[in-house]
Amino acid sequence: MDTAIMILAAGNSSRMGKPKQLLSYNGKTFLDIAITEALKTNFRPVVIVLGAYAEEIKNHCSNPQVHYCINENWHEGMSSSIKVGLKNIIDNYTENIIIAVADQVHLTSEILNALKVELSSSNKGIVTASYAGISGTPVLFSRKYFQELLNLAGQSGAKKIIDANVEDSATISFDQGVIDIDTPADYNDLINNK
Repeated sequence: MDTAIMILAAGNSSRMGKPKQLLSYNGKTFLDIAITEALKTNFRPVVIVLGAYAEEIKNHCSNPQVHYCINENWHEGMSSSIKVGLKNIIDNYTENIIIAVADQVHLTSEILNALKVELSSSNKGIVTASYAGISGTPVLFSRKYFQELLNLAGQSGAKKIIDANVEDSATISFDQGVIDIDTPADYNDLINNK
């Protein structure tokens, strides 16, 4: 397949106090929601990057249709997880990579597919999801950005690549993408506002 999906699930959920990847919403863990939606697409492989709580998460979210890899340096930030995931994906057939996160509970296969459609129609090298006036995840990068992704360092993830290549970027709308869950209060709001 020419497009792969990487789901970042390596963080230690410091503000939540427990692994938010395993929090439940509509009867599924956050990570299972992301995996389920990714597998509804034709994009393969689907790679899950784990780090903190890796064994605990794998015990709860083991799916033979996806590939799990471990970022031993998860504490170095999102960029280290992107590099680990990309190294587990890149082959001669991979033309695009979609980077998603495990705490956007409203992620859908339609959103993931829309990234690829927009890439084809816009002829741009980057397609981001847009919500609350910002561009964020999930985000699709074409092959020409793979080396820059592998060169990332620090906590900021791929945002600096997006910011430096605005002229080569397109966006799709994902209004509910603004809802990510970082704290117990965020989670309570999510559950109480179903």
